[in-house]
Amino acid sequence: MIRRAVLLLLAPLLLCAGAGQAQAAGYRYWAFWERDGDHWVYATQGPSTSRPSDGDVQGFRFAVSEDSADAARPRGEADFGTICAKTPARDGKKRVALLLDFGTKTDAPPGETPPPTRTACAQLSPDATTAEALASAAKPLRYDTNALLCAIADYPEKGCGEQVKSKEQPSTTPKQNKGPSLGLWAGAAAIALLAAATTWQVRRRG
Repeated sequence: MIRRAVLLLLAPLLLCAGAGQAQAAGYRYWAFWERDGDHWVYATQGPSTSRPSDGDVQGFRFAVSEDSADAARPRGEADFGTICAKTPARDGKKRVALLLDFGTKTDAPPGETPPPTRTACAQLSPDATTAEALASAAKPLRYDTNALLCAIADYPEKGCGEQVKSKEQPSTTPKQNKGPSLGLWAGAAAIALLAAATTWQVRRRG
């Protein structure tokens, strides 16, 4: 009974010790956003199915994110009047403002440098998609076999939604000086307790 109780105690402690070593993962990709008033909203459709209206502002941000809740928003001027000021309205056409944020050096793939953030005003047919707006203003685009947008204006040159380690705060303690974690100490104590209990049971039976 004592051995079983100690094992039950030991299991969660070892699990906790292992959990401290786990690293969350993120993905390096182009996040698609739509402007709603004065703030960005993560798009619920992909560029190939989204059909913006005349006067809409849409943004793309390249970054490492775990999911849509963690995704970084586009930076820079996101006002339709400013972006499309030099593109006069035309009958039978719509204008869509695009903000393209290529991200930071930290989020860039190894060996690549992100271009500066830029804007564009795409003038299209009324039923055109966001993908068509991008194609008219930010070639070349690159997609994978599942129609995932991999590159805008040829950035990045390689990769497509690959998994990467999440950004972590560097430790201030040198690696070689780190002592055992609390979970490992607790695990060792539980093992010692199990050994002592077993020895006591053996002596008692003898």
